[in-house]
Amino acid sequence: MLKIIQLAVVVPIYNEERNIEAVLVDWIHELTSLGIPFIFLAINDGSKDNTGAVLRDLETRYPGLLVAVEKKNEGHGRACRTGYSIAVERSTEWTLQIDSDGQCDPKYFASFWSSREQVDLVYGMRKTRDDGFSRVLISASCRLATSLLCGIDLKDANVPYRLIRTSVLANVLAKIPEDFDMQNVALTVALKRDPSLRWKYIPIHFRDRQGGTNSINLKRIVIMGWELLANFYRIRR
Repeated sequence: MLKIIQLAVVVPIYNEERNIEAVLVDWIHELTSLGIPFIFLAINDGSKDNTGAVLRDLETRYPGLLVAVEKKNEGHGRACRTGYSIAVERSTEWTLQIDSDGQCDPKYFASFWSSREQVDLVYGMRKTRDDGFSRVLISASCRLATSLLCGIDLKDANVPYRLIRTSVLANVLAKIPEDFDMQNVALTVALKRDPSLRWKYIPIHFRDRQGGTNSINLKRIVIMGWELLANFYRIRR
């Protein structure tokens, strides 16, 4: 029988050998200091660099706290979906998603965690950020397009800093096709369609990448955005 864990941390990873050790160790120290029973689900999305070896070393150094999951490369969204599904299978109470590039600062997490008893979801709101105007524009465009389609303000729809009650996550995953590329945005859409859910937004500062190169360029994001809009109807109510 799998051990019941209070918090699963889903981290989709692609070609982050320069970042991932520092990012995960920083977060492990933060969650340990808060006394939370947790496990990291490090989803290696077919990295072509040394990321897999770094994750295997961390898995050995932090037994029971980190699981390295290898999968073929299918993109960020489907890596998120893999992690979500494992969190549900492990019957964790809460699921946290963060990115692997160091932009999600662990110092905000105590506020997320202390809010959890009153809500079902805690989302970060990127009030300030260091990753450039183009990324700000992309997030704003995503918010506008998806909010218009939903008829509801989705706020920071694609923010990677989010804490979700896992029972809620399990219910909503059934409404999102597994082959949907932008799973993180689709998840926000599906969650917002349920008026019974209790939300909280916490302002965060979004740091620049801590190293390496962003694997998603503007052209790819535009293509993914059009795919999201074209397949929006597939997210079931």
